[in-house]
Amino acid sequence: MKLLRKYKVIFILITINFKLNCQYIPGIEQTDLYFDKLKSKNIGILCNNNSQLRDKHLIDSLIIYGTKIKKIFAPEHGFYINQPDGEKIFNDKYKTIKKNYIPIISLYGDKYKPTPFDLEGIDIMLIDLQDVGVRCFTYISTVYYMLDACAQKQIPVILLDRANPNGHFIDGPVLDMKFASFVGVVPIPLVYGMTLGELVMMINGEHWLPSRDTCMLEVIKCKNYTHDSLIQLNFSPSPNLPNMASVYAYPHLVLFEGTNMSVGRGTDKPFLLLGSPDFCIEDTIFIPVSIPGKAIKPPFENMQCKGINLTNFSLHFLKYYRKIYMDLLLETYKCYNDKEKFFKLPFFDRLAGTDILRNQIVQGASINNIRASWKIDLENFMQIRQKYLLYEDFSKETMDY
Repeated sequence: MKLLRKYKVIFILITINFKLNCQYIPGIEQTDLYFDKLKSKNIGILCNNNSQLRDKHLIDSLIIYGTKIKKIFAPEHGFYINQPDGEKIFNDKYKTIKKNYIPIISLYGDKYKPTPFDLEGIDIMLIDLQDVGVRCFTYISTVYYMLDACAQKQIPVILLDRANPNGHFIDGPVLDMKFASFVGVVPIPLVYGMTLGELVMMINGEHWLPSRDTCMLEVIKCKNYTHDSLIQLNFSPSPNLPNMASVYAYPHLVLFEGTNMSVGRGTDKPFLLLGSPDFCIEDTIFIPVSIPGKAIKPPFENMQCKGINLTNFSLHFLKYYRKIYMDLLLETYKCYNDKEKFFKLPFFDRLAGTDILRNQIVQGASINNIRASWKIDLENFMQIRQKYLLYEDFSKETMDY
């Protein structure tokens, strides 16, 4: 197998066009642009425990400033980011700096969309979530349904934008809406090269909300960010993206979630390991186990898996690579013994946003032919995307090499 064959050849060529910018300031820190708009209002807030403002949570900072936080809404993994993927989240409460409690309404339990009752009495909805730039990362879907609910109730939304750590490229199949699900709600590529603020502007502007209503939306921009910036997150966006190596590898490994391969859930290297008990490569050995708050009954639980450790490859190659590294998926399928059991259906097609990719892999299509089949949809997406960019775009000349 030549899974990593391009690594040493083009690593130097693709690093020279990035901007290493340590002055990045996310929207949450632009308090002069939104604090006064919230004061003396009844506020709902969609966020999780990563919404830290200096030494306090954003909620407590707003309360000290005189803002009335009426309700908190939480996405997948819960407000405290301590539940594994797919785990049903129950309503909770948040103890504020003033020792009172604010209800936390789960949007990953009995419902994905807040009800009119949930939004009763809210004057403004504030949103602050860290996205990672991949369509199936479900924070996008939660924001999508929140926008729709607020549009229907005519509640203004202020979104505090954050950098997209994978915002320097666009690739993958565009979602065919026949395959829409909670891991894909709008017709964008698997990797879409936009911040969450830019994306919600596109969703709103293109009338993609289920109700076709338009939300009263304001985005608080980041400072000192472009789509060529390489931003280091100092927190985990979700329980199984614990570090930047896993964040960079996520676009390249997430489709394996729809296969009978392990991506390292239930280990200390989620989205950095790839393997199975009978994998054809044995560069490393790992045994997935259940880990409270991170992995419940992961694939191949308590079984020894053979595979590869992609940590260094992620930090020194995938971090800079401006395409999905399709070699991993195609070569893994080729060496998989029982090919009829490789894909988990219909989940793989939902992740991919189409059944065409799976059929191409089964038929032995080349990477070049697969990419050629994405070309028209990606070009159409790029044209729409251009209307909603808030930041300088990435260098186009580095998209092909």
